[in-house]
Amino acid sequence: MKPDIRVGQASPAVLFLCAITLSCGGGGAGTTGDELPLRLVPGFFSAAEAYFSPDGTHLVLNARLNEQETEYHVYTTNLDGTEIRQINDRGEDACSFFFPDGDRLVFTSTRDNPDLPKGDYSRITDYPTGAELYSCRLDGSDVRRLTHNQLYEAEVSVSPDGEWILFGRLVEGRMELWRMRPDGSGEFQITDTPEWQEGGAFYLPDSEHILFRAWRREDQGSSPLPMTLFTVKHDGTELTQLTHDEGTNWAPYPSPDGKHLVFVKVPEPHNYEVFLMNMETGKQTQVTYDPAFDGFPAFAPDGRTIAFASNRDQEAGSGTMAIYLMDVGPLLED
Repeated sequence: MKPDIRVGQASPAVLFLCAITLSCGGGGAGTTGDELPLRLVPGFFSAAEAYFSPDGTHLVLNARLNEQETEYHVYTTNLDGTEIRQINDRGEDACSFFFPDGDRLVFTSTRDNPDLPKGDYSRITDYPTGAELYSCRLDGSDVRRLTHNQLYEAEVSVSPDGEWILFGRLVEGRMELWRMRPDGSGEFQITDTPEWQEGGAFYLPDSEHILFRAWRREDQGSSPLPMTLFTVKHDGTELTQLTHDEGTNWAPYPSPDGKHLVFVKVPEPHNYEVFLMNMETGKQTQVTYDPAFDGFPAFAPDGRTIAFASNRDQEAGSGTMAIYLMDVGPLLED
């Protein structure tokens, strides 16, 4: 991403958020002392968008292993950075997620469309049209292509009951939420809102309601981009607005308890921080306090641990990020 920080215009933001070091610190910046203890997931040159396996022992993420690699690919790893496994080595990968049975992954890739324009994951006006959805086994074998339309499809996740794949699809400049069966059948358009651009969606524990963020098309290009959090039933009904301020409310992820979520806000001075929110009371609690970028938070199955990406402790200007783990249990006792 360029220094104006168009965060939220794509979930595969690992490809452009690395440059956020230019405006959000990095290079060993210290915290204010208000943070809970955290630990680094080692083994990657740069990594982001990490999500836990159903048993909480592994992560699936987008990463580069070394400085020589120019494209991000999907990897899995233990929480201590061991047993790193590359899932795909063709094209350019983006969002990924575990199926709840722990046997397969779903991910976005341009692997079968090398002749299409590469595009730019940071600009909705230039998203890669060759970004399709795939599933595979945990070792990267048995790859099954799920979409075949040369549209942009990404920001993918799976319902807790394993019945639905949830994703964003861009058609003629409009980003909407869709769902389909794990084999690619039964496509259903969930949202149909010409005035909004939806994305970054995840099912709540009931496998029926969906948490997502959206921005108004009239705000597109603003920096920082105002975004709002919503829930919606996966048949498109019961749309409910969760945040009501004019700021950036981005990258939400629900807790297994169905009560809390983590997300990202941009408090002054233009700094991206992770927050916790109680969906029942609306109470918001700041989780990270670092002058670097902190984002892409996700809960573990234990409902206490979160993973998030940050460029803290990275060399200033390197354009790299790393994954950190934090136990936010003490903050849930409200």
